[in-house]
Amino acid sequence: MSNQETTEADDPIAACCPALTAPLSTEQAAALAAAFKALGDPVRLRLLSLIASQPGQVCVCELTPAFELSQPTISHHLKLLRQAGLVDCERRGTWVYYWIVPGALERLAAVLSPQTLATSSR
Repeated sequence: MSNQETTEADDPIAACCPALTAPLSTEQAAALAAAFKALGDPVRLRLLSLIASQPGQVCVCELTPAFELSQPTISHHLKLLRQAGLVDCERRGTWVYYWIVPGALERLAAVLSPQTLATSSR
């Protein structure tokens, strides 16, 4: 056996620790990081919570009174949630209606649930 060849008996790390496999690809991690970054702001987290708590679409006019912020500031936060792929919207006249993107919350929850990750990576 050459000096460069090692066996499990020669390598204590290989003997005790199996190789790790990443449950997320680089692309998945980047997309999820953008979503979690968007939720790193308390206003955006509350906005998402308000939208998710409603059975259908929510008008921006219903969201604005829940905050002590101007309507343009609320719209800015909603834009960041849209860019992160968490909510989508539709303009109807002068108002914009928002809803949770289907599957967006489930993808975030899966990252935080070790059991879901273990079964999805197999």
